[in-house]
Amino acid sequence: MVIRFGLVGCGYISKKHLHALSRFDDAHLHAVSDLDESRMDEARNFYQTQSGLTHPIKYFKDYEEMLADQQLDAVIISSFSGLHAEMAKKALQFNKHVILEKPMALSIDGSNELIALAQKQKKELMVCHQLRFRPIMQKIKGIIDDGKIGTIYLGVASIRINRSPDYFTSAPWRGKWETDGGMLINQGIHIIDLLQWFLGEVHSVYGEIGYQSTVKETEDVALGILDFKSRAKGIIEANIVTQPNNLGYSLSLFGEKGTICIEGPSLKNIGRWYIEGENTDMEELDSLLQDGNEEIYMYDNFIEAVKSENKGVLLDGTEGKKALEIIFGMYQSELSKQPVEFPIYSFSTSDMKERKWKSHESR
Repeated sequence: MVIRFGLVGCGYISKKHLHALSRFDDAHLHAVSDLDESRMDEARNFYQTQSGLTHPIKYFKDYEEMLADQQLDAVIISSFSGLHAEMAKKALQFNKHVILEKPMALSIDGSNELIALAQKQKKELMVCHQLRFRPIMQKIKGIIDDGKIGTIYLGVASIRINRSPDYFTSAPWRGKWETDGGMLINQGIHIIDLLQWFLGEVHSVYGEIGYQSTVKETEDVALGILDFKSRAKGIIEANIVTQPNNLGYSLSLFGEKGTICIEGPSLKNIGRWYIEGENTDMEELDSLLQDGNEEIYMYDNFIEAVKSENKGVLLDGTEGKKALEIIFGMYQSELSKQPVEFPIYSFSTSDMKERKWKSHESR
């Protein structure tokens, strides 16, 4: 059985999906959809070069026409953030499996609707938090689950990067609450997902955000304090104003019996790796750090889940929603000036639009 994929959105991020897809003999690119035909050409050529396959690939300017193709089994959605939920909903309604780029939605309602629809249609919905599939992250998760660092007291996620005004003015949807969401959703969500994956369910969050840029609506700086159900504490500090360019990311875990810190532009450096009573095998860790095939491992899990009646994806809609809910909690806390308890029953990034400048004026 060969799973036939369609791609919606042939921009930069789509190449990561096409590269991963090209590694599999039992999954092929069947169709592409984009408003720009030259981008469809580029996607087709890239996939054919990567895979060595030359079978015909269909073009669709209207993605709904592609969804109606009875030969299509699964859809990759890599359009801009504001369209993710709508396109995923349509794909599920057309009875297709879905690989959905982050964020899965820009609202709680949108996220819940996708989760329920995937269950109703009995289709796989994979949300792309691919860093969970990176071998070094799998290693850390296993260490935590095995109790090797004991009780975790504190986890800290840092995002210190640069996004210039030109980045936001280069596309009309960028930097707008209703079509893009904020910096946390687009640049911070992966490391926030790892933080909650390692530390567990969140009880409450307090957040503040700051604005510097005048060319967009969304935040430039964000701070969050998390209270986990395990009684661990969490800190999120993020900015896109680091000069003159990206400093990078870091994720630090401070436990009863150990400390682990992964850092760097691509989270491929070890700041500290200490586990009480255990000798660190740096050669093994370096090998795990250099393995950057997380998208391939993610696709392997997805393809296996589609072909199996008894195995689902590791990162379904319920899991994909968790980091998003933390971010929504931080935004909601900024508006209310109070901690926000979980679960969050209602929130949309569009809620931020009308209140941004009011928050400015009240200070």
